[in-house]
Amino acid sequence: MSEQRPTQGTQTLARGLRALELVAQGRDGATIQEVSAQLDVHRSIASRLLATLAEARLVIRGADGRYRTGAGLAALATGIYATLRAAAEPVMRELATDLGATVSLIVDEGSEAVALAVIEPPASGYVLSFRSGSRHPLGRGSAGVALLAARPPAPGEADDVTTARMRGYAATYGEVEPGAYGVAAPLAAIEGVPAACLNLITYRAEVAESAAPALLAAAERISAALR
Repeated sequence: MSEQRPTQGTQTLARGLRALELVAQGRDGATIQEVSAQLDVHRSIASRLLATLAEARLVIRGADGRYRTGAGLAALATGIYATLRAAAEPVMRELATDLGATVSLIVDEGSEAVALAVIEPPASGYVLSFRSGSRHPLGRGSAGVALLAARPPAPGEADDVTTARMRGYAATYGEVEPGAYGVAAPLAAIEGVPAACLNLITYRAEVAESAAPALLAAAERISAALR
């Protein structure tokens, strides 16, 4: 019996899945050249594979040319985003209840901060709310600043990013929602896990001013569960 050879379609699918795996497993994603070398294919083929994955929001291309995992993976209910949510949500519920404020899990998607999960406190009073999938530019709001602070120092970076990196969390006021305070703490860098942070938003100054220790402890608990 002759050996059945893979068709062009199945070969392309296999390469695409392998390219996605390479991006997900890389500590800081992967470049077209790195995918090309690992798959032993021409650079143009690697570029097309990554472009197709990007169209499906499974990966995103950063300003530095590197491809990183995208929030579209969450829709598959498997993979690293599902693992990240499963580790984070129980801790987020505790935090939202204890502080009486909305807590979100925000991931770094190249030039944007994207909400992967949002937990509101079980309170009868008015609380700030937004949807999973909401996004805003990195560097804006506490989550955007915290995610930039989780990256290596960059020439010319904003002072609030440098400050956030030094103290371990970011705090802002009115940058995304007028009149709202934001406090965010990045999760530890873990190989194969996208950069993420816990973000708290509230209209209450006293909550924001005292939230950092609890937020940092929660981020460490989630990071420990992912290791």
